[in-house]
Amino acid sequence: MLIAKVVGNVVATKKNDTLTGYKLMVIQPMRADLTEDGCQKVAADYVGAGIGEYVLVGSGSSVRVEEQRKSSLIDMAIIGIIDEIVV
Repeated sequence: MLIAKVVGNVVATKKNDTLTGYKLMVIQPMRADLTEDGCQKVAADYVGAGIGEYVLVGSGSSVRVEEQRKSSLIDMAIIGIIDEIVV
C-alpha cells in the first residue's frame, strides 16, 4: 500500500471490457522513492476519490480479491480516502 495524491483523471472511451464502470484516476505517490520510477500512475477508483484528495492505493492481486474483479486487468486501485495523517 502507498499514500498518494489524486492529481487528475483519465478518460478512455475505448478500453478493455473489465475496466468498464471504473473511474481511472492519475495519482502522484507522496514519496517518489516508494515507486520504481517516481512517476505518476493510473489507478482504478473503488471509493469515489476526487482530485486533490490524499488516498491509500493498493496494487497487484490484492486489489482483485472480490469475485467480480478477479478477471479484471486492474493492477492498481484507490482503496481508501485519507482524512488525516499523524506522524
